[in-house]
Amino acid sequence: MRYESLLPETQIGFLGPKGTFAEQALLSEADLAATQVRPYDSIPDVLNALVTEEVDLGFVPIENAIEGAVNVTQDSIAFDLDLKIHREVVLDVQLDLLALPGTKIVDIDTVLSFPVAIAQCRAFLRERLPTAKVVAATSTAEAARQVGEQHMEGVATISNSRAGEIYGLDVVEQAIEDHAGNQTRFLLLGRNGIPAPTGNDKSSVVVFQQANQPGSLLAILHEFAARNIDITRLESRPTRRELGDYCFLLDFEGHISDEVVADCLRELKMKQGNVKFLGSYPAYGLAGSQTVRDANADWTQAQEWIEALRNQME
Repeated sequence: MRYESLLPETQIGFLGPKGTFAEQALLSEADLAATQVRPYDSIPDVLNALVTEEVDLGFVPIENAIEGAVNVTQDSIAFDLDLKIHREVVLDVQLDLLALPGTKIVDIDTVLSFPVAIAQCRAFLRERLPTAKVVAATSTAEAARQVGEQHMEGVATISNSRAGEIYGLDVVEQAIEDHAGNQTRFLLLGRNGIPAPTGNDKSSVVVFQQANQPGSLLAILHEFAARNIDITRLESRPTRRELGDYCFLLDFEGHISDEVVADCLRELKMKQGNVKFLGSYPAYGLAGSQTVRDANADWTQAQEWIEALRNQME
């Protein structure tokens, strides 16, 4: 399924309940908002619904500007599931401290929220709520739902203002995240298919080292540097095979239809052996990379030159 062919009856699962940042990001895309969206209790539930064909697409967080990767998503698509990335969406995130109406910060003895959100507010919690008990929930909105529906006095949640409106909570403190410019990146996942190139695209792969030896990562990165392909994200993760055995997850500019990208992946596959392709998809934002387009044009010209020489063979 390609994103440009979405129909109103398309089913998209997302990390719920209503009021999560995932829902907020999903609804920020007009074509996604026009589909049938279904909340699920956890990221694994969203991914399972996609694999079992309960939904056509899944929408889940993959990384945060402050806290880094969402490992449950990253590891699932890298190791456990055969899914393709269809799109990325980036959301500006403001985290608020919410509680029942009339609650003051001195009344709060427990903070309930999604672990990634809690981690983004460590300094605030340490300085303003040093004695509060911190409890994990499956999502920021689920925490807000519990506090509101169960009328949990003395319990606050870290969430967004929309969740507060939905579940009848007031904002005790605004923008409590530790760093300005907080953003979360989400992925639209499908069971198969690669969206057509738009001119502003990314690709993602997992590269498993053929051998864990000095210079192995450098050899991988060299394939991109030699072709002027910009790597936008690099993560190392244990392969689950043995201690010290790591693979690399890379996002980079360009589309599999670009000759220079295809050439890079061909070399990686030949030299490293095990490369998992996660997808080529529209990148968030307006401007594409001129570097990839120039490199692609240079590759095409070089290929035409080689073909012209070959045609001279008798």
